[in-house]
Amino acid sequence: MRNNRRPALFLAGLLAGLTPALGLAPASAPALAQSPGQLRPPEGGVRIVNRTGQPATALHAVRAGREEWGRNLLNRGPLPNNAGFTMRPNAEAGCRFDIRLVLEDGRESLARDQDICANPQVELHTARAAAPAAPAAPAVPQARPNSQARNVSTGTGFVVAPDRVLTNQHVVAGCDRILARTPDGRWLAAVPPAQVDAALDLSILNIPGNPGPALAFRAGPAVRRGEGVVAYGFPLTGLLSADPKLTRGEINALGGLRNDQNTYQISAEVQPGNSGGPLLDMQGHVVGVVVAKLDSRRVQNVDNVNFAVKGEAAQAFLRRAGLAFRTAESSGADRSAADVGDIANRSTVLLRCER
Repeated sequence: MRNNRRPALFLAGLLAGLTPALGLAPASAPALAQSPGQLRPPEGGVRIVNRTGQPATALHAVRAGREEWGRNLLNRGPLPNNAGFTMRPNAEAGCRFDIRLVLEDGRESLARDQDICANPQVELHTARAAAPAAPAAPAVPQARPNSQARNVSTGTGFVVAPDRVLTNQHVVAGCDRILARTPDGRWLAAVPPAQVDAALDLSILNIPGNPGPALAFRAGPAVRRGEGVVAYGFPLTGLLSADPKLTRGEINALGGLRNDQNTYQISAEVQPGNSGGPLLDMQGHVVGVVVAKLDSRRVQNVDNVNFAVKGEAAQAFLRRAGLAFRTAESSGADRSAADVGDIANRSTVLLRCER
């Protein structure tokens, strides 16, 4: 335990890697209910209309926030000017989509974050020069987990800048070697030294090899009690499945244990291994870093009390470390939990600490 002055604070990463032989009962999977305003795409499909003044040779439509555009939907030839294309997304795909037309002259027309449930016809007008392709990053050899390591623990981290991953200090303290498993299944090695803020229990890892795109921190408005949040990470690796887990909850209090003003109390339940993972609002922006839970076995009549370092405190740490990071305003209609999970997934990594 990191701090003996807080005997009731059970750090969410201490027991990562437990096996079923310990006799722990598996937790029930959280129910991902839709919010009251959440709808499904219209059964008749969504009409994408080309108003750019010239034919389009490609049409892409993906869930909002994705980095990749996916396949070209125009499998029967170009889409003429003033013509429409009917897209029929899966009923579970959610409402928020990014839409792109690629025109005959190489320009593109974009419509970002379209609510296709509220507006089943999207017209694209303005065209611009296509963004140049990013230069290929130098290939970084994959690392391999050491099966002979004497002691292994796991936690969670998320990308905050190119090749930089934010996590909790207690996740990586005392490690001889730290590996990150990226969303596309690669293992990348962290390069020491890590930058640390012991008071906040935060650490920045340098992980070359493109572990994922950076998540954006919430720039405003101020977080309020009762706001919905999503915790994303890798709890109980070795006991539960190896894929990331999503848990919904709310901001319960604007202060943490013993009125700590650098942390939130949250109802999104976390488990060992969630430590260092992102806490996101319902726009998909980071509002905190999951850090700990109160141990209900040691504090009677207390259940599901969890904590996250505030996003503002994490941003201040990143500034002190000299890192440029993304921010964004949280405005407009909430996304579904599934859509927020999609945003988190491409930037969240499993961390393996080998000693």
